[in-house]
Amino acid sequence: MSLFIFIDTTIHLEGWSTPYPLGFQVSLTTVLMLELVLGFSSNLTVLVLYCAQSNLVDSVSNLVTVNLHVLDILVCVLCLPLTVAVILLPSNESGVGSLATLCCFHEACVTFTSVATAVNVLVISLDRYDISVRPASRLLTPRRAALLLAAVWAVSLAVFFLPFLEGDFFSSSAEDRQGYYTGLAMYYHLLLQVPCFFIAVAVMLFTYSRILQALNIRIGSHMMRSTRAKDTTSTPASPTPPSVSAQTHANTPLPASSMGVQASVSAIIALRRAVRRHRDRRERQRRVLKMSLIIISTFLGCWAPLSAVNVLILCMGPSDSLVRLRLCFLAMAYGTTIFHPLLYAFTRQKLRRALKTRVKKRVVSLLQVDPSPSGGTVIHNSWDKSHGLWFHTDVETGEP
Repeated sequence: MSLFIFIDTTIHLEGWSTPYPLGFQVSLTTVLMLELVLGFSSNLTVLVLYCAQSNLVDSVSNLVTVNLHVLDILVCVLCLPLTVAVILLPSNESGVGSLATLCCFHEACVTFTSVATAVNVLVISLDRYDISVRPASRLLTPRRAALLLAAVWAVSLAVFFLPFLEGDFFSSSAEDRQGYYTGLAMYYHLLLQVPCFFIAVAVMLFTYSRILQALNIRIGSHMMRSTRAKDTTSTPASPTPPSVSAQTHANTPLPASSMGVQASVSAIIALRRAVRRHRDRRERQRRVLKMSLIIISTFLGCWAPLSAVNVLILCMGPSDSLVRLRLCFLAMAYGTTIFHPLLYAFTRQKLRRALKTRVKKRVVSLLQVDPSPSGGTVIHNSWDKSHGLWFHTDVETGEP
């Protein structure tokens, strides 16, 4: 934690000093800047695509997804630069107060990012559960979704001020503000980050398991229906001995035989369509299972290490190794700003189609050349059949 680092490593040094080794600073700053560029560009691209085409923001699912991308842009613009500043900025004894204020703002941004990301991912999981399990009677109507997102932002902004309120940061007394950085009250905001993470994980596991369960039930019912249809269609078209079929073909008139052939062809076509539908459903089931596992594992991989270090800090207290480990895991948690557009936005067919159309138009506009530039002379190459030579013809005068 940045506040812990400031107390333990810089307050006892004389003159300007850096709280971390140079290699640690360079490597972690490089990772953070890469996450800032990639996360900001990808989330901004998604928002531009959503705003450019109004038909993309036409459902509750797209609304909650856009809300997550807005949060990621705020994280890239506000939280990532503060983390880089805390890592790189040196301090001296005269700059104790300013660096302490910066560290307090950094802790507030980390708390905001942790809680807001967990709550937004939880809302997206509930929305997917609602649209998959109860598609006919959805609980998340547009009005309820708007109220829910307003509550999400209210909670996220409220927890931002928690590190300031813990240490009486707004007090007029300088001694009271200094007590925040040396007392145990600075640990309390971690108690909010850890439960939010575990609640989000529990809700994600429940919702995605129910989504897969509902998908399996539907596929199973369709399999039973297709099997029954196959039995009913194969019963009248059961194979008969060759002699009986030949005798039937000889005794029955031509229209009856043509109707039988047509019925057999229709049964075969219906069977092929049923097999194709079943194969498509199985493929959809595998795709949903794969995406569910990727989404859950990504959230766990990015935020579980940071939550584990927070638990260790709450149990054991801060130390230099835990502080550096927490910063490394915080950089790992910021990686969700890159993964969220890939998992929640670019997996949608409408958004991919809009992106392809926009890129294609951009490429065509860049490669397009005006065939008749104003004020210029176009020169065409012509072949003189009489002399067998190439010569240039002026379009305006017609003279060679």
